[in-house]
Amino acid sequence: MHQTNNFLFNSLNNQQLQAVKHVYGPLLVVAGAGSGKTKALTHRIANLIEGNSIDPYNILAVTFTNKAAKEMKGRLEVLLAQELAFNQFGQPWTTLKEIDQNQLRTNVHQERLQNLWIGTFHSLFSRLLRYDIEKYTDPEGLKWTRQFSIYDETDSQTLVKEIISQDMSLDPKRYDPKKIKRLISNAKNQCLTSNDLLEKAENNFDKTVAEAYKRYRISLSKNNSLDFDDLLLLPVFLLRQNDIVRDYWHKRFKHILVDEYQDTNRTQYELIKLITAGNTEPKKFFNWEDRSIFVVGDADQSIYSFRAADFRILIGFQEDFKTSINDDTNSSLIKLEENYRSSSNILDAANSLIENNSERIDKVLKATKEKGELLTLLSCDDEISEAEAITNKIKSLNNYNQNPIWKNFAILYRTRAQSRVLEESLVRWRIPYTIFGGLRFYDRREIKDAIAYLKVLVNSSDNVSLLRIINVPRRGIGKTTIQKLNELSNRLNIPLWEVLNDKQSLEETIGRSSKGINKFTEVMNDLLCYLENSGPAQLLQLILEKSGYLSDLLSSGTEESEDRRNNLQELINAATQYEEETESGDVEGFLSTAALTTDNDTKKNNPNSVTLMTLHNSKGLEFQNVFITGLEQGLFPSHRSIDTPSLLEEERRLCYVGITRAKERVFLSHARERRLWGGMREATIPSIFLSEIPEDLIDGELPQTGGASIRRDLHLDRLTRVDRNNPNEFVNKPINAVRKLYSGPSKGKSWIVGDKLIHSKFGKGEIIHIFGSGEKISLAVKFGDKGSKILDPRLAPIRYVS
Repeated sequence: MHQTNNFLFNSLNNQQLQAVKHVYGPLLVVAGAGSGKTKALTHRIANLIEGNSIDPYNILAVTFTNKAAKEMKGRLEVLLAQELAFNQFGQPWTTLKEIDQNQLRTNVHQERLQNLWIGTFHSLFSRLLRYDIEKYTDPEGLKWTRQFSIYDETDSQTLVKEIISQDMSLDPKRYDPKKIKRLISNAKNQCLTSNDLLEKAENNFDKTVAEAYKRYRISLSKNNSLDFDDLLLLPVFLLRQNDIVRDYWHKRFKHILVDEYQDTNRTQYELIKLITAGNTEPKKFFNWEDRSIFVVGDADQSIYSFRAADFRILIGFQEDFKTSINDDTNSSLIKLEENYRSSSNILDAANSLIENNSERIDKVLKATKEKGELLTLLSCDDEISEAEAITNKIKSLNNYNQNPIWKNFAILYRTRAQSRVLEESLVRWRIPYTIFGGLRFYDRREIKDAIAYLKVLVNSSDNVSLLRIINVPRRGIGKTTIQKLNELSNRLNIPLWEVLNDKQSLEETIGRSSKGINKFTEVMNDLLCYLENSGPAQLLQLILEKSGYLSDLLSSGTEESEDRRNNLQELINAATQYEEETESGDVEGFLSTAALTTDNDTKKNNPNSVTLMTLHNSKGLEFQNVFITGLEQGLFPSHRSIDTPSLLEEERRLCYVGITRAKERVFLSHARERRLWGGMREATIPSIFLSEIPEDLIDGELPQTGGASIRRDLHLDRLTRVDRNNPNEFVNKPINAVRKLYSGPSKGKSWIVGDKLIHSKFGKGEIIHIFGSGEKISLAVKFGDKGSKILDPRLAPIRYVS
């Protein structure tokens, strides 16, 4: 036993040791980024089994992802196999042959861990339902058997669409099935029934959603199916209503561990309470003699509110679970603050940033590494020169290696659309890259759709592209109709486009189904009128508007549809950039450029490649060098969050997550202007997050230029980095210095409506409105023929005019 304790405890720091040795009662472990929380979890489970003779049958461990569950199982097998190594072979685990190690792990799995339940909420509670779903009594008389199917998101949306358009005879354009499915999902994540929604309904649309929810459940029951949300919601209802079932699982799982507790939603929280406290209200449950609830999380890394995650559940843990009625101490709280990943300067920057949030459990990450390098600020003219500056930095850092180690670099961005210019720069310099958790820009569905429209306008014989867009957005053209038209095209040996344009033949061939076809050809023929005299950017704009593609996305109103709209905006930006950089600027040339951009070596899954990903996707990962791009007001933080404190705090947590992914170096970049929807350029304001990092932790670089104007004038065939010859004083300084230079009209005074000012780019202006109060204000300024702009006076290059 002594030898086992050495294996379990020797490599732990004091805080980890306290967490691992804790056995009974509630415990909250606030685990900072890179502080070894997975180690604490796995060693604790091993100590329960090996050091305290707890039967694995009585342990329930909940992870956030299947990957995390698999990793934890593997670590557990190795930990418990180390004791067996001495017992069976008389030597340390590390000296055993691989075949012997594998055999020991197999033995541990079969003999010790077979009955341990470890996995995600969905996997664990779907397993519970396989045992007990037939004991559930639904208030509406619905029933399911143990052989239930699980519908994925596509199946669920298809079912909701049928209910909206067929059962309820509603217009799916007005009552978007995706949006209604999302609202149903949100309700389930808050443990709300269709009756609950009906009672809360404020208008007819809310009532429609409640009715669709009710019919959706009935349809699921008829199909003996559940969706992902039901895998959590039905166990809550079952455990609430059935004392025998609840008592069984309460007695079965005496030791509950939950990872990433800050990412739990209300339904998941209810499950934890019901399993932990049984039929007792958690705040009144004090029977901890043979049980425990152990949760690990970090409110500072809660970034999934759009999935209904609620970090306040973590903050309220000590109030919910107590050892006695008078328990008001911190005995149930341990903080893991020693960071084993990042340098001291990186952690100091992250700590300073997150301290600006009010809703958190206070902690300070402490480095176990040296100070390291300062964070680097890249101030760039535009998004193109930003991409070039990043690429140049990656190249220069890799010059020291005979064989470049591209996998040491990650580029993080707030929105997927930002990847386009980054990808093009990496391709130009032949640097391999991988898009993590998503498709390359030109491989995304909406981009392929828009490109297909262009291809058909240029080449009507392109049947592959034609078939892709004929019913996108939906025009009521079914597969059978398309098959008939294809057969007719083949039989007559004429292009499909000619078949579609022959209205008389269409009516004779497919009858009423020709209505959707005619609508499509009218749109395309209308667009053909613009082909000769329009560049690719204008033509793309017309395609998106006249085809109904844009309005279809706008009516959806979902996170996904906004993401897709941003991507289409970026495609127009790409077309505008192409027009600026080439003399012809024609549609055919743009299509060739797009095709060549997609047809490159980066399509291969190269393990030694730069990683591109959203900040959300970066959670849980780590890299030697991290670039955080687009640090501008309205982009990061996003425009939705600027005026809402709770949303702004989540954006700040997202930035904190990004910074703490880095081991050695962090690069922060922003552009002074960025191309927006329709190809228009607009000046930007640096992100407030930059001003929240101490100046002495940032090494500000000279502005990186070489954007669109230089390349247009010189007709350069590639992007070029050029440093300013005569940079203005304010743009040469770190962002913090910019903030201090332009803080107000004069010392002791504040901005008021009517004040006159001068902006370095827009010229003279007058304040027409002031948003916010105190130091955190924004100014609405009218700049003559330049129009009105919203500026942050702490960051904008402005000066007061008396």
